[in-house]
Amino acid sequence: MVSHSAAVATSVADLARGLAAGGPVAPVAAAGGTPDGGLGTSAELILAAAHEVDRGAGIALLVDLGSAVLTVKALLEDDELPPGSRLVDAPFVEGAAAAVVAASAGATLDAVASAAGEAYTYRKS
Repeated sequence: MVSHSAAVATSVADLARGLAAGGPVAPVAAAGGTPDGGLGTSAELILAAAHEVDRGAGIALLVDLGSAVLTVKALLEDDELPPGSRLVDAPFVEGAAAAVVAASAGATLDAVASAAGEAYTYRKS
């Protein structure tokens, strides 16, 4: 979970883990803010989080907005992220929950990305 805020990234990761609880939960890491605790995006924190959760099957990166998207795209283009890393086009909170639930159920990376992307269709009215 990549956000401009460490608190937001951590909270979304915690929420997604909680919703997937009841069995084994896929590894989830938060990369939010800057190394000094400010708002922003840090390639260093993103790389550390990606390597923390990498188990060799690819990782889904969910991001909040703006420079988080650009930073992840740059890391992907430069092949700095673990093999099989993918930027997932999905709403941050709803997509994160769907992705972690799917991954925890043993879904493939394609299925995880699809589940997260389907969150765009969730209607609240």
